[in-house]
Amino acid sequence: MPYSSSLTDEEWEILEPFLVQILPRKKRTRPSNWTKREILDGIFYQLKNGCNWEDLPKDLLPYSTVYWHLHSMAGSWGD
Repeated sequence: MPYSSSLTDEEWEILEPFLVQILPRKKRTRPSNWTKREILDGIFYQLKNGCNWEDLPKDLLPYSTVYWHLHSMAGSWGD
C-alpha cells in the first residue's frame, strides 16, 4: 500500500539515475532482499512522519534495514 511519502513512478524515474552517486558501495555477499525504491520509501516515511524507527508500518522494510541505509548514505555525503 503506498503512503503519501512513497515515491511516484515519475519521481522514481528522476531519482533512480542519481542513486549510483549517493548510495554507499558495499561488498555484497548475497543479493539484496530489498529494492532501492523500497529502502527510500521507508526512509521518506520515517522522515515525513517523525515516528520512532520501531514504529514503521509492518508492510515497509524492517526498521533496522531502513535505519542502516539512511545512516550509511548520510555518512557518504561528506566524502
